[in-house]
Amino acid sequence: MGKASRKKRQATGSSEQKAQRAPFVARPFEGLADESDWVAMREILPAATATVQVVIPEGLQVGGRDVPAGEREITLVSVLPAAMPAVHRDTGEVLVALQSRTSSGDASRDVAQAILTALASEPGTSINSVRPASADTPRLQDLLPEGQRLEVQVQDDFGFWLGENATEEQKAALQEMNDTAVPMARVEGAPSAFWCHMSGRSYIRWILEQDEDTALEALSRLSAAGEHTLGDDTDLLGAFRACGLLVPVLEVDPQSEAASHADALAQLQARYEKALQQEGELTAEERRARNGLVSRQVTLR
Repeated sequence: MGKASRKKRQATGSSEQKAQRAPFVARPFEGLADESDWVAMREILPAATATVQVVIPEGLQVGGRDVPAGEREITLVSVLPAAMPAVHRDTGEVLVALQSRTSSGDASRDVAQAILTALASEPGTSINSVRPASADTPRLQDLLPEGQRLEVQVQDDFGFWLGENATEEQKAALQEMNDTAVPMARVEGAPSAFWCHMSGRSYIRWILEQDEDTALEALSRLSAAGEHTLGDDTDLLGAFRACGLLVPVLEVDPQSEAASHADALAQLQARYEKALQQEGELTAEERRARNGLVSRQVTLR
């Protein structure tokens, strides 16, 4: 490279090149209303949608394009075809996936970056990739009105993928995905709990709203007291750690339906909330229960 070219490159270095890397955030959706449902859409649910309003401030750019300022409605989805981050349909509707290939270490910034990229694109654009979020990228906490609820709709299939003008090829791909979809349903009785059926077995994934350590201590107290399941026909298999929250997994009767567990789950939720109020060090038996739970944890990040 010649001297003139080097000087020009140094003088015109892009803001993206100079931007600092986004810091890692272990609990990226903290501060948002319904944090546990955000985690569910990000890590647990195969097919789900939710509509939110975002408020875009003046002067934002992404990839050299202006992002229109003002309030916009966004359709959040669990996943899009080929793990695309977003789609800006020719109708103007914007779909943004919470589960995509993009990862900066802060899922909140990743989703916000996908929202901004989609809004800056022309209608009819499929967003196949987005620039990595940086420390300057707004977070969801910056774009969503304070206290906005996340009304998650668990879907039976991936029909939300298709627009009005879907091709036969797209319809065939959708049918293939639908054929392999894992049945899931919300279980009432806890803020965020979801029943699923896989390989002839049924499970409830119960997302706890407190930070991992606090939730683990309360769950250990319940386990030591034998009060950590839905009854004699259920078993606590272990727990996921997802986006800074703990997700116990309970195996239930494979012949049962999601709604049949609502009362027992409400009772378990009440026992858990009571355990959260207990103070003092864990007993020896509770520490053993805690160690057993830790040994069966899997991290989803």
